[in-house]
Amino acid sequence: MPLMQYTTRLTIERAPSDYYDIGVPYPTGFHPHSHTQILEWQNFIRTRNRSRLTSFVGATRVDIKNDFRGYLLNKCRNENDSCRLVDCALTQCSNGSTAILEALLDSDFCLQPRGDSCTRRSVFDCMIAGSIPVFFWKRSVYNQYEWFLPAEPDSFSVFIDHNDVINGTSVKEVLEGFNEKKIAEMKERVIELVPRIVYAVSNEGLASNKDAFDIAVEGVLERFRKQRQL
Repeated sequence: MPLMQYTTRLTIERAPSDYYDIGVPYPTGFHPHSHTQILEWQNFIRTRNRSRLTSFVGATRVDIKNDFRGYLLNKCRNENDSCRLVDCALTQCSNGSTAILEALLDSDFCLQPRGDSCTRRSVFDCMIAGSIPVFFWKRSVYNQYEWFLPAEPDSFSVFIDHNDVINGTSVKEVLEGFNEKKIAEMKERVIELVPRIVYAVSNEGLASNKDAFDIAVEGVLERFRKQRQL
């Protein structure tokens, strides 16, 4: 058998059935230089006044029949009193523009349908902004980033099956069903996770906090240790 078949692979999206694939967070535009900078950012997003229930950053795919992202985009546009939209067909989204960050900072929740594959970078942009991600496919994050995110997905995110939405479930009504206390608890959990999903610039890391690189390396070494004991 080829040796590469048994090589541990760090990838931004793993195949759930492949033991040797390890999902690691997408790199974002935020690379903290110190533990202090992380604390300052966490305090900023914790005290941020958010005027919208939710936000959506994305674009439609005209070549995809019944494109779900297009469905969410149109819903968000029609509910602009509660949903802040960044249409990536009109705004340059690939470079992490200010418009994206402002939309995520302005909302309690952020809609995260699957991207060109099951997950996408916007999931991590969303969480770094202290917004609670709303998923429509379980594979988007659940069973993808076990080393980095809690085993209890309800503690930091919301799941609404995309088929239910297509069949009439109102995303807005589901999210409005969360009271302020529950939203605050989920938001705080998201904020706590920020150090674990960023890649620090400092050679000294983030002091008492481990960044995504630290967690990935320690996880691989621990896996090797256990394999050698077999």
